[in-house]
Amino acid sequence: MKSINLSNLFTIMWLALSLTFNSCSSDDDRVFAPPAVEEPDESVASIEYYLTTSDEANLVELQETGVQSLQDNNSFTINIDESETYQTMDGFGYTLTGGSALHLNNMSASARNTTLNDIFGSESLHSSYLRISIGASDLDQAPFSYNDLPPGQTDINLDNFSIAPDQTNLIPVLKEIIAINPDVKIMGSPWSAPVWMKDNGETVGGSLQPQYYGVYADYFVKYIEAMQSEGITIDAITIQNEPENPFNNPSMAMTAEEQADFIANHLGPAFTAAGITTKIVIFDHNPDNISYPISVLNNATANQYIDGSAFHLYAGQINSLGAVHNAHPDKNIYFTEQWIGAPGDFAADFKWHIRELIIGATRNWSKTVLEWNLAADENLQPRTNGGCTQCLGALTISGNDVTKNPAYYIVKQASSFVKQGSVRVRSNTNTSLPNVAFKTPDGEVVVIVLNDTDQEQVFNINVESNPITTRLPAEGVGTYVWRNN
Repeated sequence: MKSINLSNLFTIMWLALSLTFNSCSSDDDRVFAPPAVEEPDESVASIEYYLTTSDEANLVELQETGVQSLQDNNSFTINIDESETYQTMDGFGYTLTGGSALHLNNMSASARNTTLNDIFGSESLHSSYLRISIGASDLDQAPFSYNDLPPGQTDINLDNFSIAPDQTNLIPVLKEIIAINPDVKIMGSPWSAPVWMKDNGETVGGSLQPQYYGVYADYFVKYIEAMQSEGITIDAITIQNEPENPFNNPSMAMTAEEQADFIANHLGPAFTAAGITTKIVIFDHNPDNISYPISVLNNATANQYIDGSAFHLYAGQINSLGAVHNAHPDKNIYFTEQWIGAPGDFAADFKWHIRELIIGATRNWSKTVLEWNLAADENLQPRTNGGCTQCLGALTISGNDVTKNPAYYIVKQASSFVKQGSVRVRSNTNTSLPNVAFKTPDGEVVVIVLNDTDQEQVFNINVESNPITTRLPAEGVGTYVWRNN
């Protein structure tokens, strides 16, 4: 057994307290009395109600019934307090893998335009955030970096650096997306450094050798500048996808101490020297080990360069994101990846992702919710040797034919209504009706509610402009929008 020094013991005790007092206020589970029933005011906001049901009979469908002016009852009331605000949302979306871009780029121009407008256009799903891989992910045809060399060679000046591998599919598709939604934000994440910088010389596993920390920092700078020259702004980067998973292909291990050193003494100064304003985001892994991002943020030199921490949820609890926020409330939280395993189970997948991510991640300060990944084909291709074999895309693309899978509707339930720049506002919750509320830049109120039971639920939503009584079928999800008149 390893000995625990006093500093580590204090950290463990602090994390336990933070998880006990998580990011949601202590009275989030209070039971509120229904608001007083008043005569309706014809000048108040109109309300739209968009429903998804577990049997797929309704898929983010506008309802003509199911909402009425507040009724006199003893049902649970969700109280919305627009004066108490939390994080500003960057948006909801997907990872545009190299494989996703390949399938989209192989479509006819008209079919691709229709598909991209459906995902990114303002009149449909309206995704406003994308994650892309810096170099290959495991859902590319093969591993690659932007500086691949024959075995035994090095290139410390990065003379052979080139983003040419992305010129065929990824960059053309990104340009079309940006033309549809110029405000889309893009995050880049590397799965591995070039193998000649690693201690094992392989695409799988290994670690970045310390003598190449400065070179790898310059690699990031060159990448951001090269993408900018194509008209593609990289809003944020993470240092390493899943730094505690050295088994994927490609992958690279990186400890918290190594990440702090790399940022503090190499990447941060390199960005400053080059005038790079791209946000530096750490971790990009599961919240079962939040001591990792907290310890990186505790490094005062690294801290000054860091915008926030990114998370997946293949292990741990979503409330742990709130504990990271509580430890460093001046730093942002991002949720950047969650897969759905093929062939998918719509009812179970939709409910879990809405509860844990659309509601859970945002209630715990996340500015983004991103699903993995945007598109695959009917054979779940492409993938590297050792890459994910069961990753179901939000879309299945076969030629020009497109099938929409659970992740499409999971994101749509939020992104069609919660615009970029929306602010989360206070709402109380309970285990039967988990929910989250936002106020959009246009002043509209959006409330997303899951009926996490096997029976229909009748409840109230108390928005000051127009309180309502509504009902949700068992395992149904409703998005309620208070439109301005």
